[in-house]
Parts: sequence; C-alpha cells; structure tokens
Amino acid sequence: MLRLRPFLFAALALLSAFAAPAMAQSDFPNRPIRFIVGFSAGGGNDLFARLVLQKFQEQTGTTAVIENKVGAGGRIGADYAAHQPADGYTVLVGATGQMSIASAIYSNLNYHAVKSFIPLNSIASFPLVLVVPAQSGINSVKELVAYGKANPDKSNYGTSSPAFTIACELLKLKTGMPAVPIPYKSSNESNLSLVGGQTLFTISDGPPVIPLVQGGKIKAIAVTGAERSPELPDVPSMAEAGYPDIDLHLWSGFFVPTGTPQPIVDKLTQELSRAVADPAVQAGLKKMAVTPGGPSGEALRKRIEAEIKTFNDVAAAANLKFEQ
Repeated sequence: MLRLRPFLFAALALLSAFAAPAMAQSDFPNRPIRFIVGFSAGGGNDLFARLVLQKFQEQTGTTAVIENKVGAGGRIGADYAAHQPADGYTVLVGATGQMSIASAIYSNLNYHAVKSFIPLNSIASFPLVLVVPAQSGINSVKELVAYGKANPDKSNYGTSSPAFTIACELLKLKTGMPAVPIPYKSSNESNLSLVGGQTLFTISDGPPVIPLVQGGKIKAIAVTGAERSPELPDVPSMAEAGYPDIDLHLWSGFFVPTGTPQPIVDKLTQELSRAVADPAVQAGLKKMAVTPGGPSGEALRKRIEAEIKTFNDVAAAANLKFEQ
C-alpha cells in the first residue's frame, strides 16, 4: 500500500491540473474584464464600446473596465492586448485600421489580426463618404473624375490615416484619375481642408463629415458600397454612381487573444451579442451614423482575411509605402 502512495499523489496532481482550468472556465467571469481601446476617450470606437459595455454590465453583473491605450493608429492597444493572458479577462475593441489594414500594409507588426486574435463579434460598421468643396461645381463621381483628369495639377485629396489613403487610392485605381495625397492629423482636419479649398476631395468617415455636409460646408457625392446611408439619403452609393468595386466600410468589434478557451469565447460572444442587439444600444449606435451589429466568429474572421488581401493589393498596385 505504501508503494502506491507516490502514484496516488501523482494522479491527484494530474486531476488537479485538469480541474483548475475547467473550474476557471465554468465560473467565468469572476472578476472585472478589461476592454482595451486603442484610441482616445471620446472617439468613435471608444463611444461604441462604452455604449455596448454599459448594457453588458447591466445584464451580466460583471464589471467592464475600459482602458484607452492610445497611439500609432490603434496599433499600440492591439499589440498590448495580443500579448495578454488568453483567459478572457482582456478583450480588444478592434477597428479596421489597426486590424485588417495594419496587417496588410505593415510587415513588422508584433501582432496579426487573424493569427493573434479570436474574433468575437462586430459592434457596428459604416461606409465612407466621398466629399468635395461645396462651391466646386462638382456634383457626381463622374464629374470629379473628369475634373481630375482635365486638371491633374489641381487634383489632390486630404487624408489622415492609411484607411482613408487606401480608399482614395482605390478610387484612383478604379477610375484612372490622378490625385496627390495631402496628409492631415485627423479626418476632421482633412474635411476642413475642403471648406478652405486646399484640397479637391477626400473620403471620410461619417461622424465628422455628416454635420459639415448637412450644414452646407462641403458636398457629399457618394458613399462607399452598394447601399445609401440613412443619414445621407439623397447621396448615391458608389454602386449607383457606377463604381461597385469601391466598397470599403470601417467597422469595430470585440476580440480576445488566440488560445482563449472555447467555453469562454462562446460565453463572451453570447453576452456581447446580446448587448449589441439591445434596442436602446441599437438606437444609440444609429445616432452615431453607424449600422449596428455585423458578422461574428468565423464570419468576422473571413471578412478580415478578405480585407487584408484587398488592402494589400491596393497598396501594391498604388505603390504605397506607409511608415509604421
């Protein structure tokens, strides 16, 4: 009997090793969950996350702590989240720029949108808006293209991030028009450059551009994709304008580090999806000029993979070089 004790102790230790992770998964979450936002407080992704996570806390009783780790177009936050323990207590609020675009255009990232993360679900998505100066006399995409070809020395565009640069370069590739990028620090600045007549056009995100359009400061001539924006019902889609391939949308979603146990992934996906689907949350998101929800899990992963290829192809075709 004494000889069996070492084996019994070894067996008990092995059972404990298996039981501890299982117990941790079964009572998840039993402490606050950190949600990493790679952008400053008050920005679009931060506001999206706070709206959803308030409902998430109400329905689960779990404390959600938002940590804004700002810098490098959101890449600092994504890098940080990718290297946290894969236990479900660190969730990245990821956006197109730091996920799909960064993975496509930067060769020396310390993370990868698909390899480093498991996608949970989408928060919202929104098209981009092609805008020109209000007094330009340009009223359609075809008129913009014609003007740019006839006046290459006056054809330029404002841009504040790789997302907008790629969108504008895609327009150039699909139409053959020339245009030189003019860098700005924010999409709001690039929009204001149209008001002042410094640039011919830009492709911008909705929240900063829609008030300027509605106030008559600048003119919207198309939104990317196949459908019109509810906030700009009189503005045609790129498909309607004759350019269906210019179909870029920005999005925001939740991700956990690769290796997170599947039961925890499933639980987070279920509860976050329920929060996004709440009528009050949906209404709040729509007020921010975005479409709530979107693909989750495997479908979101496939979307990101397709986007990485598209962005990589555009950057290569346009010979774009981005400094990290």
